[in-house]
Amino acid sequence: MRSLSDILEEYAFLDGDDRYGLLIELGRELEPMPQALKTDATLVRGCSAAVWVYPAGADSDKLHFLADSNAAITKGIVALVIAAVQDKPAAEVAQMDVMAALEPFQLKNQLSSNRTQGVPNMIALVKEHAARLAA
Repeated sequence: MRSLSDILEEYAFLDGDDRYGLLIELGRELEPMPQALKTDATLVRGCSAAVWVYPAGADSDKLHFLADSNAAITKGIVALVIAAVQDKPAAEVAQMDVMAALEPFQLKNQLSSNRTQGVPNMIALVKEHAARLAA
């Protein structure tokens, strides 16, 4: 997975339609999530599309998440959130302002509100998992 800074560098040079294309591409690049993990327990509440996030690693030194969505653009947004936290120490993610890390992407200006409404819930889920491991 590309780093968030690498993604932002590319994103900054694109216009609206090409940004959508990049988001779709990022979603396709997510590590595959097995169908068996797409359950009610891994479903993120409050998203307009179905979004699943599964903490694949229980190591506080290196968090790892599997994630998926049934909508292409939403899956790209999921990929941005995962890129911000993937393979980082739990203590770092627990203290991280993920929304601030995503702010340069100006998602609220680029996408409809129903495409981004579940992002805070997904971030909360990731941070809660990180906090549990960091404790």
